[in-house]
Amino acid sequence: MTGPLVKSQLIEGKLLGAETTFASHNPATGDLLGYAPDGTKADAETAVAAARRAFDNTDWPTNTQLRVRCLRQLHQALDEHREELRELTIAEVGAPRQLTHGPQLDEPIGIVKYYADLLETYDFTEDLGETTSRGQRHHRWVEKEAAGVVAAILPYNFPNQLALAKLAPALAAGCTVVLKGAPQTPLTTLALGELIAQHTDIPAGVVNVLSSSRAETGAVLTTHPDVDVVTFTGATTTGRRIMAAAADTVKRVFLELGGKSAMIVLEDADFAKAAMFAAFTICSHSGQGCALTSRLLVPRDQHDRIVQLVAAGMERVQVGDPTDPKTAMGPLISEAQRDKVDGMVQRAVAAGATLVRGGRRIDPGYFYEPTLLAGVDPDSEIAQEEVFGPVLAVIPFDDDEDAVRIANNSAFGLSGAVHSADEDRALRIARRIRTGTFSINGGNYFAPDVPFGGYKQSGIGRESGRSGFEEFLEEKAFARVVVSEEQS
Repeated sequence: MTGPLVKSQLIEGKLLGAETTFASHNPATGDLLGYAPDGTKADAETAVAAARRAFDNTDWPTNTQLRVRCLRQLHQALDEHREELRELTIAEVGAPRQLTHGPQLDEPIGIVKYYADLLETYDFTEDLGETTSRGQRHHRWVEKEAAGVVAAILPYNFPNQLALAKLAPALAAGCTVVLKGAPQTPLTTLALGELIAQHTDIPAGVVNVLSSSRAETGAVLTTHPDVDVVTFTGATTTGRRIMAAAADTVKRVFLELGGKSAMIVLEDADFAKAAMFAAFTICSHSGQGCALTSRLLVPRDQHDRIVQLVAAGMERVQVGDPTDPKTAMGPLISEAQRDKVDGMVQRAVAAGATLVRGGRRIDPGYFYEPTLLAGVDPDSEIAQEEVFGPVLAVIPFDDDEDAVRIANNSAFGLSGAVHSADEDRALRIARRIRTGTFSINGGNYFAPDVPFGGYKQSGIGRESGRSGFEEFLEEKAFARVVVSEEQS
């Protein structure tokens, strides 16, 4: 990439700038990457109005063939511009190149095809048959229809995956969308808007893509009476505020929030394999993943042995330039995030945790060493609060009951994992952990057809799969009197 990039917002089918812009920086170097329009409250209101008109006054919500065609066009455009998007994602998100061949880019492109395929086969009508009531026969059925205007608000960690996981099912359902990218990664999301405007037949106003550093733009999306659904991925604290803001107009709210997921290693597990999973998982995208297992629960009498295996695994994680195909872990998104992570590590050590390795900044850029804390108190801050950095807290347990208790000792319930030579035993434990997703012996549940979401304060609703599609549908029940031949 040469020279700073300049991107545009997509509002009512037009690619537009703004009176002011804000900068996006490369987190691996700190260098200026480009500029994004600093969208205003007025921009957000215009985008909502455009989405409302497109929903109310066009056939987008009812024209299934048009929606299938447009989704396939979007999939083709993403595929054809894949390498441009890859370089932008590496530069702005700080994602290692190897991660863009998975959940940062290549796998998310497949989400669009999944929903185009689903839309071609989905039955929007369910026949409930006849019943007798008040001396007459009645035929009942249910029709499913688009929920309306959707406000989709993104975080910075997986901007391609999260944008497409919200946008594709919403469009397939017949909704119109206002998509707001994260202020840390605006260019990546705006690039999606450019592809929609330039390479698809999606009608003006059906998709609007905003960028802004201003809190007021998000406030419009969560309070505007013309918004019917809010879907948000991000911190639980922000999710609570969105729920409160949406309450006045009783919007449907779908939230995918924080996590503090536990990986349980039972005494019969392959310790070396489990330690490798634990080390590489927490280092994936520098720990900036809400479903990553950031607590490692181990048998008390095997604590030190497993800690050393995990430490050895972390030593093998190549940290550095995300453009290098060999790099496994890149930078954190910003200096502010690195300060937060470092502060939590230092407080954990002061509270009694043992710093086995890491706990240091790496310059230039916003890198932080893979960090391992041992002997962690399960009630401490580092065991209870989301770090969003490459920090693993090891907690000893006494038996299966103790492991389940510690794993469930969390305000969150997004994901989890268990390792055991006895798969039936592992499954019994997995079923007792109150989380929305679970991995057994390294199993990978993450795919376009698998519903993803959490229990407790990890969120409301599910993303991906049929469940993710149906988040954007309303159900309308019908009944008619059945007139017999004698009556006719």
